[in-house]
Amino acid sequence: MKKLFKNSVFAALVLTAAACNNESTFDASGSFEAVETIISAEANGTLKIFQVEEGQSLEAGQMLGYVDTVQLYLKKKQLESQIEALGAKKPNIAVQLSALNEQLRTSEGEKKRIENLLKADAATTKQLDDITAQIALIKKQIDAQKSTLDISTTGINNEMLQLGIQVEQLNDQLLKSRIVNPMAGTVIAKYAEQNEMVAAGKPLYKIADLSEIILRVYISANQLAQVKLNQTVKVHTDDGNGGFAENEGVITWISDKAEFTPKTIQTKEERANLVYAMKVKVKNDGTYKIGMYGEITF
Repeated sequence: MKKLFKNSVFAALVLTAAACNNESTFDASGSFEAVETIISAEANGTLKIFQVEEGQSLEAGQMLGYVDTVQLYLKKKQLESQIEALGAKKPNIAVQLSALNEQLRTSEGEKKRIENLLKADAATTKQLDDITAQIALIKKQIDAQKSTLDISTTGINNEMLQLGIQVEQLNDQLLKSRIVNPMAGTVIAKYAEQNEMVAAGKPLYKIADLSEIILRVYISANQLAQVKLNQTVKVHTDDGNGGFAENEGVITWISDKAEFTPKTIQTKEERANLVYAMKVKVKNDGTYKIGMYGEITF
């Protein structure tokens, strides 16, 4: 019996040692996440074309569809016609002043002739005074007419400017009716369908750049001294065969405020501990998915 007991104890110790050797220990664990961006509509109307599917990879600047723009286009054409009509009403100042300018040139020529005749005692001083007064009157008429034409032209130009601003506003709305993907990434979720009515601000789809993914882990206060920004760490994930796949990651953020351990930790004791969140950026070849669990070692 004693020998059997000793053999049983020995076997148990061997199994325990083997289990301890096979068990992998990690410094911190957490789950993968990505920076997700919700792309919303910037115009009101029917979604005429919307070429987006969940899981689709998109390039920055890729055209995905557009919101109905017929009414905007027609309003723009109407404003452009008004601008053209106002432009036709602008007075031609040079043409309208040509008759008075011709009278001025004729009167100035007559004044010179009278001045020459006066030197030869062939004209009177009254004749010179009369022509001088006539020239002054014509100049005042020219100034008054020019002022009136300038005011009219300025008023028309201001109206055309205001209409031009409205055209630019419509051009901006027409551009915003186009759905252009702003960043490279993968479509995570789709919130609208083609031919639906949308309004400015309505979410259309969610996109995230999964070429680099973030592993958010939690460390204790005692571990803070072992980590620093831009430090390279080992990232471990389940390889599906009972082992762990290993990769490298870089610490990009360490929280400066402690928080309670997330509720995903099973025991009350562990949940009551204060920990610090940390982000580790990892290159992603498609292996890592949002929500997957991962561990790190320093």
